[in-house]
Amino acid sequence: MTRSARPSILVVDDEPHSLASMRMTLEDEFDVLTATGADDALRLLAEEWVQVVFCDQRMPGKTGVQLLSELRERWPEIVRIIITGYTDTGDMADAINAAGIYQFLTKPWHPEQLLIAARNAAELFAMTREHERLSLEMKHLGSTTETKLEKRRRDLRERQGFDAILRSPQSRMNAVIEAARQYASFDVPVLLTGDAGTGKRALAQAMHHASLRADKPFYALDCAGLPAELLELELFGARRGAVAGLTTNRIGLLQKADRGTLYLGGIETLAPQLQMALTRVLTEGAFQPLGAQDTVRTQLRLICGLTGDLRGLMAEGRLRTDLGYAVSTGEIAVPPLRGRRGDVAILAQAALFDAAATHGKQVRGFDDTALEFLENYDWPGNLRELENEVTRMLVFAQDPVLGADLISRHILQAEPAEDGADRSLGPILTGDGTLKDRVELVEMRILRETLTRHRWNKSRAAAELGLSRVGLRAKIDRYGIDDPTGQSAATDEEV
Repeated sequence: MTRSARPSILVVDDEPHSLASMRMTLEDEFDVLTATGADDALRLLAEEWVQVVFCDQRMPGKTGVQLLSELRERWPEIVRIIITGYTDTGDMADAINAAGIYQFLTKPWHPEQLLIAARNAAELFAMTREHERLSLEMKHLGSTTETKLEKRRRDLRERQGFDAILRSPQSRMNAVIEAARQYASFDVPVLLTGDAGTGKRALAQAMHHASLRADKPFYALDCAGLPAELLELELFGARRGAVAGLTTNRIGLLQKADRGTLYLGGIETLAPQLQMALTRVLTEGAFQPLGAQDTVRTQLRLICGLTGDLRGLMAEGRLRTDLGYAVSTGEIAVPPLRGRRGDVAILAQAALFDAAATHGKQVRGFDDTALEFLENYDWPGNLRELENEVTRMLVFAQDPVLGADLISRHILQAEPAEDGADRSLGPILTGDGTLKDRVELVEMRILRETLTRHRWNKSRAAAELGLSRVGLRAKIDRYGIDDPTGQSAATDEEV
């Protein structure tokens, strides 16, 4: 086995021209090995010291997911990246659960995109090895070493920028991030619009790390729900004595973020006088702290978040027109989770592993049925609701693979729709159709939820619903409810 001072990367693809293109892109910074299939790759890995593997998904013989799953078992420290020209949700779920991939790259890839992925993966490998070394030192050095390790991890996450925003290859977020990349390199105010909990703050932070201000501070404040007096103090600061109990000068975020970036969420909730003062900051780069006679200048970059429609809020008078236009030189609409089909499985898996690490519980992921239910729900609370649901599932999980029986009942009962799921009975109660048709629709949802919660044990489901097993089976056949696990026959006779 040979080692080099430069990181080694193995590229696996059955198309010779793809191998040649990737080698040319990477070879200036990395030692590049190539393989035309799984067998060739495994032979090289047994002989060479490799840190990162880029693997095409569709290949003769073993697929990319199958190869990377075997790598995960034999060489778990290697960072695994899938390259695919397809958008099969099943393939993505397999890659997440079985292969433990680090990142998806789509064809056709851009050379800079490939290089960034390779650099981040190589740094992640180095960080993991360093983590192993530091873990041994922790036994003797205690909390000092742990603090150093956490700082290194945090620095790596921040350097990843847009790559830290998880999404599928064909996600609607790709267009959003492409627009954000363009605005990031221009020093102009940007307005992010969208529902609460859609990740606007994370997008603003990624824009900061991709800008020329990346080495300067980033601050964030959600204005919604905060009293005007507290917001004024937090943003503008105050001179000593201007506020009761304030014995020293207080520096506000507008001054702390000088030459850096400040993200303000929920600007539509600001009081009119604060909106006027914020407009002055945007147009003149100046403000006055509370109790001050002099003017303080700042060269911050302001990125704002807004829940609702910009022009509608201005028309209603909830947002000053001059502030609305001043802050929206660039305007980016961040889609809600219900509009990001294909992303939920990836986001849920990441949330699960984060929660498992926080609470010290070993898990391997979700089964396919659970991912299907999570994908079909419309998540009115967006990312926060998804993270809460995943954490709750983790709390009650008894197995390393989390099943659909752990999902909350209102999600299991939701009927999939074109843009997500209908999470309430409102459309059924007020919609068209006979009483019999609407009652049957409610009954079908209850049956499906109860069967899923009991893992398709028909005896238990029938007992809870007050039905005989024959009666339950008749209703299942009548409504055409299928067992997604394919195991209903095995559980049918259980007590």
